[in-house]
Amino acid sequence: MGRLFGTDGVRGVANADLTAELAMGLSVAAAHVLGEAGTFEGHRPVAVVGRDPRASGEFLEAAVVAGLASAGVDVLRVGVLPTPAVAYLTGSLGADLGVMLSASHNPMPDNGIKFFARGGHKLPDEQEDRIEALYREHSSGEPWQRPTGAGVGRVRSYDEGFDGYVAHLIGVLPNRLDGLRVVVDGAHGAAARVSPEAFARAGADVVTIGAEPDGLNINDACGSTHLDGLRAAVVEHGADLGVAHDGDADRCLAVDASGREVDGDQILAVLAIAMKESGTLRGDTVVATVMSNLGFKLAMEREGISLLRAAVGDRYVLEELKRGGFSLGGEQSGHVIALDHATTGDGTLTGLLLAARLAATGKSLAELAAVMERLPQVLINVPDVDKSRVATSAELRGAVADAERELGETGRVLLRPSGTEPLVRVMVEAADIEQARAVAGRLADAVKSALG
Repeated sequence: MGRLFGTDGVRGVANADLTAELAMGLSVAAAHVLGEAGTFEGHRPVAVVGRDPRASGEFLEAAVVAGLASAGVDVLRVGVLPTPAVAYLTGSLGADLGVMLSASHNPMPDNGIKFFARGGHKLPDEQEDRIEALYREHSSGEPWQRPTGAGVGRVRSYDEGFDGYVAHLIGVLPNRLDGLRVVVDGAHGAAARVSPEAFARAGADVVTIGAEPDGLNINDACGSTHLDGLRAAVVEHGADLGVAHDGDADRCLAVDASGREVDGDQILAVLAIAMKESGTLRGDTVVATVMSNLGFKLAMEREGISLLRAAVGDRYVLEELKRGGFSLGGEQSGHVIALDHATTGDGTLTGLLLAARLAATGKSLAELAAVMERLPQVLINVPDVDKSRVATSAELRGAVADAERELGETGRVLLRPSGTEPLVRVMVEAADIEQARAVAGRLADAVKSALG
């Protein structure tokens, strides 16, 4: 059986892979692991539990709450809120544990469960491993030690979470958004209420789409993975910009007034420059992943900002931010972490900060995003190969070296084994799209030859 925890919690088809029994068992195991670590010592433990609007989240939330309460943990149910809101409330309420039920940008039949430690930080790998091991041990018949009487956890709704989180977002902004018209695509997800409310309270004229979740339509032809509706709405309403979230609203992508996409690299570039000007970009350094566009690196060099690259995944960006004491990082997919204000990617906060930059400078989003030129990028997935030999194949090393010599300083090559599938990802950037395609095609052939 493979590892349950991936790079962002446990995910699968709800009621098939991710069952009520699994959700309950993992929650009990998490309570015991944190108890063993001394997290609950000297006080009655408290957990914050939230979810996105998926229909399956209703029964999975009930299972998580039951598991935690049965382990002696008091539970605050915050209802449908974004992942970063659950992380924020876990920290601001002094809770010992946070639990979010969401499969992010995945389609509706999927769901997921992720845990936050005290302060709203994602659990380290070793604690996730311990939770999984303890769950497996007890799911095979070893009985849990269970409290009784007054020792069982109590459960109550915490409806104040919505306003508390929105107030936090508004308090972070360097300036108001008066005069801006913004289209917000909530992906029929966790930000369908929160994000439009935050933009409106900040002074923007807000148009909403993707803001009518029914439990079944999350991410359905809307949100950050489907931008066509947002493009059309921005142009139709003459908006200054549009922002799109994913199902749990830890991402934000944008479109400018003409409907042109502004991706996570460009958003990160705009925010990095703004923070450098205000003196809040610690170390004048930004963290991005190995998949960030070469144009981002070149733009940061021109602006006197150092770039530190992390592995793909926002948890690895966060690790580098913490390790170096830096304040801003993100991914091309729209995960942006402003570490002074959030412990995880926060799509609503990202959109607000981007809009604030427009309002402060009086420039259009197209003008601001033009600070970086996205170089043509070609990605080829090569399936059915031995991805474990990517780093050790002499044939591949030679092919990569040849490609890098051909591209010179105006291009880049990346070969990366997939973390979830039996394939290798070949990524090539070049100043010319045809050159990028040709080099990527040759490298894909080399991968098949060397690892097939």
